[in-house]
Amino acid sequence: MKFQLNEEKFRDAVVELIRLTSTDLPEDVIEAMRQAQANEEDGSPAQSVLGVMLQNATMAKKDSTPVCQDTGTNIHYVTVPEGISLRKVENTIIEATRIVTQRAILRPNAVDSVSGKNSGDNTGVMSPYIHFEEWDQPAIKIQLALKGGGSENVSAQYKLPDSRLKAGRNLEGVYKCVVDAVNQAQGLGCAPGVIGIGIGGDRAIGMIIAKKQLFRKLMDTNPNPELARMEERLYTDLNKLGIGPMGFGGKTTVLGVKIGSAHRLPASFFVSIAYMCWADRRHTMVFSEKEVIYD
Repeated sequence: MKFQLNEEKFRDAVVELIRLTSTDLPEDVIEAMRQAQANEEDGSPAQSVLGVMLQNATMAKKDSTPVCQDTGTNIHYVTVPEGISLRKVENTIIEATRIVTQRAILRPNAVDSVSGKNSGDNTGVMSPYIHFEEWDQPAIKIQLALKGGGSENVSAQYKLPDSRLKAGRNLEGVYKCVVDAVNQAQGLGCAPGVIGIGIGGDRAIGMIIAKKQLFRKLMDTNPNPELARMEERLYTDLNKLGIGPMGFGGKTTVLGVKIGSAHRLPASFFVSIAYMCWADRRHTMVFSEKEVIYD
């Protein structure tokens, strides 16, 4: 049975997805922050900062207001059934983006890089950012992340080998790159962060893979045993850096580390690191003709 897209219902569903993502942190993120707060020293700045973050998240959800004043870059990973017009899907997402901006769910964040002029509605050239894939399901899935400027500024990309880090073209070299990136970020990425890592690909694909990792649940396990071990090792070691929440020191520098990989050219070995701030704003919507499911 061919999927029929009701553009008005789809637009309204995307409006709700953006509202939910901007105002309501995922439960696994909240739980990780609660555990982190309990693990910090009583009365420490780290424990206090995490408490403020949790209070902020609670108030944002209750009042349906943005979790952070920087509502971030709108990054949509969209999966569609065969035969759906990508142009119609894109135009509907753009329309929904304008609506939520008008409602102050998003701050106007799209600036023309040549003129410096803000479009005023979060739309423009390549804004919002939309990546398309196809599947066999009679539904449209959208994974949406709102990625703030502070976390995007400390995201990084390395080329192996790296003589400065004494990092070779292997997983040990990847490990050194990630530790260096998080150490360089300090509190500027609004720690504790979630670290998405893309190994391989070209420079563009590597970062796309890294950002896709940010949609994984914090407590999941990588299906690749080698990458699973690397995620656990990095999570442990990054939290020993002592950077702590917002750079005030403490035991919690990252909430999670997630790694994906792609084939690469023999001549190139890129390590792409997408740093997401503590306000890990990401939700998923599955839109079918019968229902809309948000996660």
